[in-house]
Amino acid sequence: MAEPKILDVVALLEDLPERSLVRGQVGTLVESLATGVFEVEFSDNDGRTYATLALRENQFLVLHHEVAAAD
Repeated sequence: MAEPKILDVVALLEDLPERSLVRGQVGTLVESLATGVFEVEFSDNDGRTYATLALRENQFLVLHHEVAAAD
């Protein structure tokens, strides 16, 4: 599987009630903070950010909008 990269669109894999986020919410990787740790920005349909937080790679799934070959 390819490494996540900045501006990848991702889906949250777990509920984070302390941040009012639920599994499946979609965000964007905006910064690499450390190996396997990324800052993810969650925005509404009008582009307003409602949450920004650091997530480990195992807490999100990179979404693909194009055909991709399975590894």
